[in-house]
Amino acid sequence: MIAITVKTLFTPQDKVEQPLVLIDEGRISLISSRSAKDIPSGVRVLEFPDYILAPSYIDIHIHGGAGSDVMQADTSGMESLERFLAGQGVGSYLPTTVTAPMDVTLSALDRLATAIEKAADRNGSHGGRAQPLGIHLEGPFLSHVRRGVHPTGDLLMPSIAVFDRLWQAARGKIALMTIAPELGGALEVIAEAARRGVCVSLGHSDADMATTRAAVRAGARHATHTFNAMRPLHHRDPGILGEVLTNPQLSADIIADGIHVDPALVKLFVKAKGFDDAVLITDAISATGMGDGRYPLGPIEVEVKNGKCVFNGAIAGSILTMDLAVRNAMEFAGCDLAQAVSLATANPARVMQWKDRGVLEAGARADLLVLDTRGNVVQTIIGGQVNESGAMHGR
Repeated sequence: MIAITVKTLFTPQDKVEQPLVLIDEGRISLISSRSAKDIPSGVRVLEFPDYILAPSYIDIHIHGGAGSDVMQADTSGMESLERFLAGQGVGSYLPTTVTAPMDVTLSALDRLATAIEKAADRNGSHGGRAQPLGIHLEGPFLSHVRRGVHPTGDLLMPSIAVFDRLWQAARGKIALMTIAPELGGALEVIAEAARRGVCVSLGHSDADMATTRAAVRAGARHATHTFNAMRPLHHRDPGILGEVLTNPQLSADIIADGIHVDPALVKLFVKAKGFDDAVLITDAISATGMGDGRYPLGPIEVEVKNGKCVFNGAIAGSILTMDLAVRNAMEFAGCDLAQAVSLATANPARVMQWKDRGVLEAGARADLLVLDTRGNVVQTIIGGQVNESGAMHGR
């Protein structure tokens, strides 16, 4: 058993001052004020008297980091990525594909499914590493007009037959799928994917508002990197963005790196979606945590210079980390730390319907994050295990 004491705890919906948190077998067994509960004898105690405890971050859109691309990484590459993510405060994530030749995609889905199964077999004990919980399928059902850097020749029209090939290769581990709803066959695939429990997200799309509304009726409930790779908002033709920003049935995510979206629009996005339905993502690629140079993103090679990732003149992912995204949300949207933390914890957990993650309460997984008041990561604890790269305070 582990006991943790801090100055303040974010659940993140509520704040608890001078709390005591007990962890037993990878889960939170008790949250109390220190005045109401003594620390049990014989337990390991971690003390952070000047810091804040929050749930660890959840990234539902990430292609890689620390030099590893999730579509190419072997076991050692995935481990390096997961240790890197833990150091940035991420406890759970969805490895995200990019459009590629079908055989490449199927092989990648098989490898990622194996990584997810092995993580689950460890019963949540992941050595202080971020844990993959499912796959985010970004492509091949994307608009040619709004494809971004996804290779044109590998984009496919949606069909249940193709979706099932992808589903079988992933052994049912597809948790999130980005799709352009205006494509022929998209509404049928949206309905079938939703029936199988996939969170269907609208993105890389040139859809009008009526088509977007039809996709929501079919089962879509989220939107991918709002503003990016989407039909622009027009005051007489609001399109997909008009629906994403105004429909309370849709949650949505955004890349708050100051490059993909102007800070003023990050503020607008958070105001439009509110602190329950806005989600932070990184869209990070293998270059994250590395220097300038050329790095893989699925089947393509991206040039990174001065913090910007580019392929043939187009933005191609990011080198954003989730801890920086949270700090940027505070600066761009004018929210406090507790509100910014919710955009990277409770909200993505709610989107993915992971009831025991993204919150601090008895019974939840002990995926915890120690922060200073500016949002800098001091320590990450995943499944009750301390990330070795953090600065531990204990006795």
